Amino acid sequence: MKVTKLASTCDVKDCPTIYATDRGTLLFQGETPTDHGLQIPPHETLVEIPMELIRKAIRDNLI
Repeated sequence: MKVTKLASTCDVKDCPTIYATDRGTLLFQGETPTDHGLQIPPHETLVEIPMELIRKAIRDNLI
């Protein structure tokens, strides 16, 4: 899979980030919340990212 960085909240590797793939999908890097109370299947996960990151990606016409 080829991954391209689209938008991030900072310039280091451990910040919330949105990536595009060559599969036509998006990958999201962010915190893994544990206090959500949801039942998530073992093969899936939740990722928490700031709304400002989504706004930035849309504002910059990245998604």
